[in-house]
This record gives sequence, C-alpha cells and structure tokens, in this order.
Amino acid sequence: MMVKKKLTETEENKKKNHTEITENKDNKHNTDPDNKDQVELSHDKESVESQLNGDGIAEPATDKVVGEENVFEAKLAEMQDKYLRLSAEFDNYRKRTLREKMDIAKYAGEDILIKVLPFMDDFERALKHMESTTDSVALKEGIYLIYVKFYDFLTQNGVKEIESLNSRFDVDLHEAVAQVPVEEETKKGKVVDVILKGYYLQDKVIRHSKVVVGE
Repeated sequence: MMVKKKLTETEENKKKNHTEITENKDNKHNTDPDNKDQVELSHDKESVESQLNGDGIAEPATDKVVGEENVFEAKLAEMQDKYLRLSAEFDNYRKRTLREKMDIAKYAGEDILIKVLPFMDDFERALKHMESTTDSVALKEGIYLIYVKFYDFLTQNGVKEIESLNSRFDVDLHEAVAQVPVEEETKKGKVVDVILKGYYLQDKVIRHSKVVVGE
C-alpha cells in the first residue's frame, strides 16, 4: 500500500511540473524581446511591401530631384545673365563718364572764350579805323570804350585787380622785380611802382603783381 501511494504522488508531481513548464513557455513566448523584434520586423516588411508598385519595385524618387536641379539651373542662368548685363552697363557708364571728364577738361574755358570774342571784334574794327582816320580823339575814345567794356566783363566773372601801389610788400600778393632807395620813411618796405598788375579770381590769386619796392 505504501509503494502504491508513493507512485501516485510521483505522478502528480510530474503532471504539476509539466503544467508549470508549459505555462512558462507561453509566458516566454509573450514577453521575449526577440519575439517583439520579429513582430516589428513583420510590420516593417508590410510597410515596405505597401510602398512597392504592382511589379514589386519601389517607386523612383529621382523625378523630384531632377525637377529641383532644373529650377536651380534656371535661376543660376538668370542670375548670370543679369550680372553680364549689369557689368556691360557699368562699363559703358565708366567709359562715357571718362569721355565727359576729358571733354570738360579740354573745353573748360569754352564759355569764357566765346564771351571774349566780341572784344577781338572791337579791337579789329579799331585797328581798321586807325588806318583811315586822322581824328586821334575819336580813336582814343573808341579804345577806352573797349577797355571799359572788357574790364566790366572781367569783374562780372569774378576777376578783380590786386591793389598794390603804396601798400606794404606782401610775398603772397607781390613779386618784387626791383628795389629802389626812397627818402621818405613811410615808403620803405612798400610798393612804389607797379610794373604788371596782379589779379584775383574770387579770393584766389591768379597772377601776382610785379612791383618795385622802396628801401
């Protein structure tokens, strides 16, 4: 009886162990990380297959890239064209400006000279009149009128005479061509004679007066 009872307990323990092993396998199957990776791989495979076309080949993405390259090339060509046009326009502007500056330097006195020409006409008429007339008084009056007309013209254009006679010698205004002894103390170091008049243009000396200085 004792032997039979032990055999019965042994069989029950085997059944119990078998049940526990089976449950452990099921739990391992549900919680195994490798099994999880297999599930994820399965989903990834389905996702990839869903992106395939009917022939089982993935749809090409190169059309979009080619389109973008064409847009970039078109923009680059447009920018290059604008650059070339701008460069050509600037070069033309530079040449035109340089030519205008050369013309200004070359013909800077054109306006003044045109205004001087009438005085040449007056002097030529006076010279012709001198050949045929015996009236010296009329001739002197004619020359004096030309002088006054020309003097007014210079004044209107900012030219004025440097007043030098009896003024103290100034190297900024005068050029001494000679020195002469003087008896009066007040004339020493002063201009006693003007050989050639000097002139201002506005406030700038354009010609120094050539003078004789007393000592």
